[in-house]
Amino acid sequence: MTKPTIKAVFFDFMGTCLDWHSSVVQALPSAIPRAEASKLALEWRQQYFRENSTRVSQNLNPEDIDITLARSLEVVLARFPAHSPHFDDQTKSHLIRAWHSQTAWPEVSNAIQSLRNQLGLEVFVHANGTTRLQLDLTSSSGLDFDMLFSSQLLGVYKPSREAYEKALELVQLQAEEVVLVAAHAYDLRGAKACGLRTVYVHRWTDDVDEDMEAVKTEFDAFLENMDDLPLAIQTL
Repeated sequence: MTKPTIKAVFFDFMGTCLDWHSSVVQALPSAIPRAEASKLALEWRQQYFRENSTRVSQNLNPEDIDITLARSLEVVLARFPAHSPHFDDQTKSHLIRAWHSQTAWPEVSNAIQSLRNQLGLEVFVHANGTTRLQLDLTSSSGLDFDMLFSSQLLGVYKPSREAYEKALELVQLQAEEVVLVAAHAYDLRGAKACGLRTVYVHRWTDDVDEDMEAVKTEFDAFLENMDDLPLAIQTL
């Protein structure tokens, strides 16, 4: 039986398409050694995911990502007490704003253009967060999509099944006609359970607790970057 034709690609955004780590580390107080700043940033990111997971498990509505990030930062600073004196209210606000300005990983723009221009696919952001955040990030990264689907807009966090089904309903496509591209295994697992095809893009900044050897065989394709994304999608 012939597989249905792929018509669209859903992209996770931060981590997958965007280098959040550089923006956050650069915004951290300069008094913190860069190696420590990197550790703090990575832990902040992980705590953000933990906060979202808790909200999903409690069936809570999505909240403004700035609020989640601010709460996560307080938790993380308690684990880095030596650096806490560097964080006054102004610094904390500056750090939250840093998440709204990120650059794309070097190969992402070309990959998206190839999907559109060579393969004729529609491309969408499908990510947790707010619409305002996604608007800011498309501006700072220069990336262009057909539509931005945020958890705020959809009313539910990934990896809840409803997050994928609602987006599919809005673009009027079947699950098997769409590929999710993400650097987060939990996200791809949710999409796979809904029938979407899945491409994992490995980013050193994300999924730091995952067993990459296991992840390599879990999805339809595993890539170290998006250079070969168009080819990978063509061969799914």
